[in-house]
Amino acid sequence: MKILVIGGTGLIGSKTVRILLDRGHEVIAASPSSGVNTITGEGLAEAMVGVDVVLDLANSPSFEDAAVLEFFQTAGRNLLAAESAAGVRHHVALSVVGTQDLSESGYFRGKQAQEALIKASPIPYTIVHSTQFYEFLGGIAKSAGAEGTITLSTAFIQPIASPDVAAVMADVALAAPLNGTLEIAGPEKVRMSDLLAQYLRDIGDTRAVIGTPEALYFGAPLNDDTLLPRGTARLGTIGYANWLASQPPR
Repeated sequence: MKILVIGGTGLIGSKTVRILLDRGHEVIAASPSSGVNTITGEGLAEAMVGVDVVLDLANSPSFEDAAVLEFFQTAGRNLLAAESAAGVRHHVALSVVGTQDLSESGYFRGKQAQEALIKASPIPYTIVHSTQFYEFLGGIAKSAGAEGTITLSTAFIQPIASPDVAAVMADVALAAPLNGTLEIAGPEKVRMSDLLAQYLRDIGDTRAVIGTPEALYFGAPLNDDTLLPRGTARLGTIGYANWLASQPPR
């Protein structure tokens, strides 16, 4: 099988590419640095030749509201048009658990637009809704501020490690399209504020964490279960302690 991985050099993409190569498939790791640009369309037609499956694992380089929306709409339209012209049989996209309930966040409005384009396309598809990556904990803490005390939501999260995400993405690429959504999550459910407080302690960050239900998550309010899978999810096997132990020394 020939598989094109958009964002193939990133955190999830690079791991997914390696798994698929190890399973004996022909894989193209596409990114602007390799001459494939979903925003300008550069290199897309050439990269699609003979491709059976496209995995879209790219993310917006900016979290600014208008920029995020422009990225996901432009990239989505260009990618799906090129796939249609090339006869691609399966479009796979990585998105986020809870996306449909987070319209007050500019980032998640961009993800909603991306998903709407996929569902409106005639190309068979699978959308994978993932919970937050453990590797994103630093980004969550940064978004809450750089002062001595940061305020975070007490909503539950069920974070997943990037190797577990990549394993799912490889499996989905090789399976039949669902024409629907698959949810994935980590093995442990914990309150966001509690996990971030633990993480900061573990990395030697002296900031204190205050947890409150009113704290926003990238501009959106959360209920206790907004960021949890809705139904039966495929669970990863790597918990927080094992993930942290696998990280390079800071």
